[in-house]
Amino acid sequence: MHLGLISAMEQEQTGLLALLQSPRRETCGMREYVTGMLGGTRCTCVLSRWGKVAAAATATMLIERFGVTHILFTGVAGAASRGVAVGDIVIASSLVQHDMDASPFFPRFEIPLLGVAQFAADATLSERLARAAQRFVEQDAPTLLSADERSAFSMREARVHHGIIASGDQFIGSQARLDMLREQLPGLLAVEMEGAAVAQVCHEFGLPFGVVRTISDDANEHAPVDFMRFVERVASRYTLGIVTRFCMPG
Repeated sequence: MHLGLISAMEQEQTGLLALLQSPRRETCGMREYVTGMLGGTRCTCVLSRWGKVAAAATATMLIERFGVTHILFTGVAGAASRGVAVGDIVIASSLVQHDMDASPFFPRFEIPLLGVAQFAADATLSERLARAAQRFVEQDAPTLLSADERSAFSMREARVHHGIIASGDQFIGSQARLDMLREQLPGLLAVEMEGAAVAQVCHEFGLPFGVVRTISDDANEHAPVDFMRFVERVASRYTLGIVTRFCMPG
């Protein structure tokens, strides 16, 4: 396996880059790609920046120039289900672009001329990711944060979820907007800004992919509060722990 590992923000990969063995750096398309070994897995790590276009361009470069065989997107997301809380982990079973609407020519959410609305994540990759995430929340997560830190972010004991993630070029910070998406997409667990674009690229290239997100907020009017502090203090540690376990041999 040659794993393409994408995150949107620098804080989400700092720890991973420090662990890469024999790293080799190459700059392409205004992004730095770092290739090395992580826990027995060959990885090429890169920051996509925010948004679907940036994520799609990054995924395409990973496939065409670096020859990755699998892609994993990690980062944060807003909760879109009442059963999902801050600090939980969501692994995508499928992804949809919630801002895609070419109706009446095509059904809502369907990608024009592709005939697909939801892109299914690779089952084998996602199962391996779920095992890594579950081991992380059981063995590592309880000791990563102090009681005061958990209280500051209103975090409970972390849980792992598996379901639909929706992506769009907008930060969802409105309860009304979130309620509308829930109604339109039954089973929706989380919202973010990149995953479904990567999923479409992988679908068109026939490449297995997975998406794992740490829930940073409730995707409502309070979502921007302490967002970057959560990324630095919580999500970056969760990404490091889960990906490290994912890349371990066996």
